[in-house]
Amino acid sequence: MAPRLTITILTLFPHMLEGFFTSSIMRRAVEKGTIAYKLIDFRSWATDKHKSVDDLPYGGGAGMVLMYDPLSKALDELGTAGKRVVYPSPSGVLLNQKLAHELSEERELIFICGHYEGVDQRIIDEYVDDEISIGDYVITSGEVATMVIVDSVFRLIDGVISRKSLDEESFSDGLLEYPQYTRSEPSCPKEVPHVLLSGHHEKIESWRLKQKLLRTMERRIDLLETASLDAVSRKQVNELKEHMAKGIVDNGRDESC
Repeated sequence: MAPRLTITILTLFPHMLEGFFTSSIMRRAVEKGTIAYKLIDFRSWATDKHKSVDDLPYGGGAGMVLMYDPLSKALDELGTAGKRVVYPSPSGVLLNQKLAHELSEERELIFICGHYEGVDQRIIDEYVDDEISIGDYVITSGEVATMVIVDSVFRLIDGVISRKSLDEESFSDGLLEYPQYTRSEPSCPKEVPHVLLSGHHEKIESWRLKQKLLRTMERRIDLLETASLDAVSRKQVNELKEHMAKGIVDNGRDESC
């Protein structure tokens, strides 16, 4: 049976990525045949005796740019028809859960890992479908950004992670996730919120909703503008706003059973 998703990564440092695909949840997905991957060193398509893949940019400036020819030859040999080509870049659209879901519907993804000052713009113009940023900062390695994007995508494919886990985590409903506590008794002096020990499922769900809303309001209030809130959630938001306006700390951690 064909894999649900095939991921091909063009990179100068395949060893940086190998551990990602042979560890933890990804390893299980690969072993089950849900995910297939190829790590391709595009230096193999360099033609000079030094196997050069970068050069100085036209117009001058600091740093080196990955050359057009090695990447274009690699992409042409792989074939890009029917495949979605992604280039992680700080100039791209910001990665979010909606985009991760969209990418998870694809059958084949090709990633181009940049380095130095990036890649020749002609590669982007001719081959790339999506430039994606993982945040408003710059990192040295396109491999790291690629792993972030791939990790956000493959876990959404059916059978990789339980649907219940996906439904309860941050951004699944547009909100941040509620706090989690382990059942084991640690040496930490702080107590677990009483409601979680009650066994009262309705009260626990109410507490969790309140915590999600509170966390989102405190840390990512922008998410509330696009989150789909029902009447109960909207009422909770209004109550929390009133408490916050009055300076009342309402973290719900001391709620009784």
